[in-house]
Parts: sequence; C-alpha cells; structure tokens
Amino acid sequence: MTIAKISVLGIGALGICSILGNTNRPRIEATTPNIDKAVHWLASVQGRDGGWGQDGGETSYVRVGEHLESNGNDVANTAVATLALLHAGNSPVKGEYRSNVRRGVDFILKNVEDSPEEGLAVTRVTGTQIQRKLGPYIDTFLTSQLLSELDGAMGDAQYNQRVRRALEKCVRKIERNQQKDGSWNIAGGWAPILGTSMASRSLDVARNKGVMVDAVAISKVDEYTKRAQKSESRDAAAGVSLYQNAQALEQLSRTEKDRVKNAPQIQAITGQLADAKFVIGFGSMGGEEFFSYLNISDSLHRTGGTEWDKWNNQIKTQLVRLQNEDGTWAGHHCITGRVAVTSAAIMTLRAEVDPVRK
Repeated sequence: MTIAKISVLGIGALGICSILGNTNRPRIEATTPNIDKAVHWLASVQGRDGGWGQDGGETSYVRVGEHLESNGNDVANTAVATLALLHAGNSPVKGEYRSNVRRGVDFILKNVEDSPEEGLAVTRVTGTQIQRKLGPYIDTFLTSQLLSELDGAMGDAQYNQRVRRALEKCVRKIERNQQKDGSWNIAGGWAPILGTSMASRSLDVARNKGVMVDAVAISKVDEYTKRAQKSESRDAAAGVSLYQNAQALEQLSRTEKDRVKNAPQIQAITGQLADAKFVIGFGSMGGEEFFSYLNISDSLHRTGGTEWDKWNNQIKTQLVRLQNEDGTWAGHHCITGRVAVTSAAIMTLRAEVDPVRK
C-alpha cells in the first residue's frame, strides 16, 4: 500500500471518529440534492444490457486506477443498484428512473431463469469483487431481496408472474442450501456474515409477500445469530464486530415480538453505537461498513425514538461528508466499487422514509 493511500485512509478514519465521537458537531442534512445526485449517477452508468458491474455498466465508466476483479456486468451489483433506485422512490411503473428499474429487473430475470434448479447460484459469472468479499452466492441473496420487494408491483400481470416464479426459485435455492448451523456462510468470502444477513432478509420479505417460506429456515438462522453473539469468534465477520452485530441487530429486531424477546441482545448491541471505534469497523470505509450501516439504520428505524434519531443524524452526517463530487461513494478497502457502495449509501440515507413493518 502506498503512502498516499495510507494517508487517504487515515484521514477518512479520523474524520469518521470525529463525526461519531462529537455529539455537538453541527448536523448536516442528507438533502434531496445529495440523494438525487447519487441516484442520477447510478442510473447514468447503467450498461446497455441493463446491468451494472463493479464500477459501472460499461468499461468507459470505470475510474482510472480502479482494479476490476471481473469483466462485464453481474447480478449482484445489478440487484443492489436496482434496489437503490426502488428505495429512492422509483418503481417499474413510476418515477424518473422507472425504465432503469425495468431494465435492471430484465437483466436479473434472464439470469435467474437460465440458472439450473439445483444449486445456489443464479449466475455463471464468478470471481466478482462483491462475491469475493460477501460470498460466492451474494448474487442470489440480493436478487431474492430485490424480487421480494418487487413482487406484485410490476404493473403487468404477466410481468408479476415472471417475478414471482423467479422469486420462488431463489427462495427454494436459499432454503435447500442453508448450512447445518443455520447460516449461509458458504464457500468463502471475506465477510460472509453479510451474505447470511441478506439471505435471511430476503426470506423474511418474501414470507411477508405471501411466498411459502419454510419457518424452520428462519428459526435456524435466528438460533445461529444468537449463538454467534455468544461466541468469541468473529471469523464469518472477518474479525470485525460491526459486521456481526449489525447482522444480529437486524435479524433479532424485525417484529415487536422479536424486539421484546431479544431485548437484552438488542440493548447490548445498540449500546456500542456510541463507540466510534466500533462503528468504524475494519478501520477504514469499505462496502462492508456501508452494508452494516444499512442494517443498523433499518433496525433502529423500526422502533424510532432517541436511539434512532441520534444514529440517523450521525450516519447521515458521516455519509454526506464522505460523498464524492460526482455524487458517488467508493470503498477504501475490500468492496471498493462505486456501484455497490453508492447503492448502500442511498438506501441508508433513505431509511427514514421506508415503510416500517411492526
């Protein structure tokens, strides 16, 4: 690593600690222009095939100096980018970027429909940056989450049926390939706990959309999460407490019943949010931090109150300060690609307006 790179990461880390450690620091609003600029960039770099890759949908969009770990567009980046467009107020039938949503969905559906019934993969593309960091089947988990949110909202009966069939296929794949310990920490990845988080979240949303989901699968990942919280090992989280605790907070706080039952664990996790060293995660900002912040924001938003207000103000201030001039965010370690990181940032900034399931 060069001296210049170390300097950038060090400055970023100091800035984050300063923001989170100083409650008297002036609040910076995540205004509509902040979000609009990011969403506009995301839509503008969509590929001709409807997909997105690590740093954009065409090679001409890739930053100078960004190391591409695979060529072409992939399902995971396309799914998270399309999710960000949805959370920014677009849908397949409304919004400035509705055509981008439809094109992203078409890219994903083609891959899911072409994938075999057996196995967990929904794509033949391997070795992408996001797969190497969150696990080789992150494409399936993010696709399942996206299709769950789109279920019944395509504006066309035939289109809705196509989405439902693809979603059910993803759910079957996820259920059949759950590990004995209840996780989906499968076949590597630097921080596969985040993949497990997305797999579980997708099943939860699908279940609430009326898709048949095995209750045993949900129960097993609940128990896995509780065991992992008691263990000193953080291997599935790359040794980073932020990743593991953010997954646990989201998993254990989905309903009012969950929040009552898991109150001690939830209190222990939220008590760490005042610790800047805990919040900074690995020590610099990578995509894993951004996805963890999204888990925390979605979790705290469910109950509202002082803890949510404090966290939301802090994280929005942090993200706005880190936003690039072109509206993007980029990771400084591991997941560095602008597509995934910008998408996670958009969804975190928009968490306060997302509907809350009680």
